[in-house]
Amino acid sequence: MAGTKEIKTRIQSVQETKKITNAMYLIASTKLRRARLELDNTRPYFEALRGEIKRIFRTANDVDSRYFYPVNDDTPREGTYGCLVITADKGLAGSYNQNAIKEAMKLLEQHPDIKLFVVGEYGRRFFASHNISIERSFLYTAQNPTMARAREISALLLDGFDRGELKEIFVVYTDMENAMSFQARSARVLPFHRTYFNTSTGEGAATEPFEFLPNVRSVLDSMIPSYVSGFIYSALIDSFCCEQNARMTAMDSANQNAEELLGELSLKYNRVRQSAITQEITEVSAGARAQRQRKE
Repeated sequence: MAGTKEIKTRIQSVQETKKITNAMYLIASTKLRRARLELDNTRPYFEALRGEIKRIFRTANDVDSRYFYPVNDDTPREGTYGCLVITADKGLAGSYNQNAIKEAMKLLEQHPDIKLFVVGEYGRRFFASHNISIERSFLYTAQNPTMARAREISALLLDGFDRGELKEIFVVYTDMENAMSFQARSARVLPFHRTYFNTSTGEGAATEPFEFLPNVRSVLDSMIPSYVSGFIYSALIDSFCCEQNARMTAMDSANQNAEELLGELSLKYNRVRQSAITQEITEVSAGARAQRQRKE
């Protein structure tokens, strides 16, 4: 049985670990609030942009664009696909990274001819350790998603799509469904289905004919890159929020486990200490009794 010294050392170690996990919980909660604020500040612009694209399709249903499937045709295209995989820079976030990796591996199984574009050190290390080639690894940290970085990523993906090197583009990210749950998703960014923008909501319905200069296709082609940048930025922010939420959950669970462990160790320490005290009292009593018997 461990002595009081060993148990006391273990208790101090658990207490130090608890301080670290509690600090990580507070840091993650601060980052989560800041990221949500940034997302709320930028989302209205891209929602309005999507509304304008809907307005174009309600006004001109026969518009043709390379960024959309032809009318009544949603057959997957043959050729090389591009996939942007968003992971974290480090672990200690529950199953956050593993779920994103699993979603990316599903795409690779369904369509092996995929060029991977990876954000996050965890994803880079995983694919490198499994000898899976990466087309482009964005070396900046996943901890600070910005619109400038989203535009850089979208420009690279759009360039490959416009030159015909990438037939379809997917984004693997983690979507925060609500404050308590999140799920890894794979979303096809390009080409779009027309029904994605043809949803009739009654808002912004075209009541008068629009004039497009120089033409509808040019206007639409100039709007889509901005929308793709906004989608990627939203995916980066969503993934970052989910990472911090997952880390908060993991650290909270670690704190609870530390509390339980400290309770068990404290109880064990008290029992060992009480046993040692009882043993000392017994030895003193036995010695005193032996002395009295000798005198008698």
